[in-house]
Amino acid sequence: MSFSTCDLCDANEDKLATGALHVLPPIFAAFGKRNAFAGPARTLKVFEDNVLVRATLETPGNGHVLVVDGGGSLRCALVGGNLGLLAQNNGWAGILVNGCVRDTAELNACDVGIRALAAHPQRSFRKGAGDTDLKVTIAGVAVHPGDWIYADVDGVLVSRTPL
Repeated sequence: MSFSTCDLCDANEDKLATGALHVLPPIFAAFGKRNAFAGPARTLKVFEDNVLVRATLETPGNGHVLVVDGGGSLRCALVGGNLGLLAQNNGWAGILVNGCVRDTAELNACDVGIRALAAHPQRSFRKGAGDTDLKVTIAGVAVHPGDWIYADVDGVLVSRTPL
């Protein structure tokens, strides 16, 4: 899949105007080998707990993008090297984390695209709390399960339909 988020914005100005297409604020750092990735969203809402993140990445990704609303926490990481390998090996196109990641050298060796707020060396707690497959809000933008995520070196887009 070859695309440019710049070109997608230019070609879909009507969707930007109506809210069917959103551009996330430029607050996400890039990790993983894939500079660009796209796919339908699977959503999680967790807070400083990555049990559901692991459980989801252990399932077949089928080219989806896992969108993790971690509440924007900068106090621990929700995705690390082992989870990056799970994403790669189980066919996930990418991971978008409203929170932190760790093991960045390991993540950068994985054939998956990852966007997160920052890196943090501390792992998350493991209580198993959170919700799956629901509307989440990432940097002020609603993301529903099945919305399309497009990410490249210029930014991250959320679209209600494939572009």
